[in-house]
Amino acid sequence: MLTYRYRGHSMSDPAKYRTRAEVDRVRSEQDPIEHVVALLARRHGNAEEALSGTQSEIRTLISAAADFSLVSPEPDQSELWTDVYAT
Repeated sequence: MLTYRYRGHSMSDPAKYRTRAEVDRVRSEQDPIEHVVALLARRHGNAEEALSGTQSEIRTLISAAADFSLVSPEPDQSELWTDVYAT
């Protein structure tokens, strides 16, 4: 699946290298999530109805993960390079 970053790389990147028109065009014509919804609708009927429950579950999971991250202690500095791999 091809994707497109609608915003900059970080909060300090205002993404001025893209025009608002470009972002709006890509969002309306090539959004990968909308593409999958349309694909599911063509193959299985009314995808909007089926996906609304899934989207609600996903929002709940994301909210729980964000809440967990806010109350969790910072990891020890010795963990900084744990599970980081380079080739």
